[in-house]
Amino acid sequence: MNEKLTEKTFEEALARLEQIVSELENGELNLEESLKLFEEGIALARHCNAKLDEAQGKVELLIGVEKGVAVTTQFVPEEE
Repeated sequence: MNEKLTEKTFEEALARLEQIVSELENGELNLEESLKLFEEGIALARHCNAKLDEAQGKVELLIGVEKGVAVTTQFVPEEE
């Protein structure tokens, strides 16, 4: 993964991925441009997936995981 991509937040990467999908669906690009965007899109999708996996790991640490099953508690909002 290139340095520029690793600096992107999940939201930035997802927004760029949505742009790429839109451009590819438009169908006005030549094959070379399409392949270049497709390659960038794959890298962005992998980056987003890694960010989601990282977030899931953090959540599991916070809530606790026993024998592969998350131990959760019901959220009760504080009354004002």
